Amino acid sequence: MDTVVARKRLEEIRDELDRSISVLEGSGPRNDQVTEYPQDPADAGANLTETQRSAAMLTVARQQRSEVLGALKRIDQGSYGVCADCGAKVPEGRLEARPEAARCVSCQGKRDRLRR
Repeated sequence: MDTVVARKRLEEIRDELDRSISVLEGSGPRNDQVTEYPQDPADAGANLTETQRSAAMLTVARQQRSEVLGALKRIDQGSYGVCADCGAKVPEGRLEARPEAARCVSCQGKRDRLRR
């Protein structure tokens, strides 16, 4: 993949992730809200679930942003498109699907199996 095209896509992804992270950070529970009525226990459970879901989404967005920043750094260093583990070329199709990919499919698969 052409690094100019890759940089543009990665910068767009980064900007979108920044917006998403900003929204998710603002969706947490607010202590400055005062309610006149006691909260129903069922609502408390729903609010907790929503808070947990937002926290999980925020974690994933931050991780992906970190991967995108790593890819931008690899472009600057001239190592974009080279597997971080084995040094082989990362397939073009993989970079088109996941421009932040740092590993070839084989090495990523090995890495994923080790995490389980």
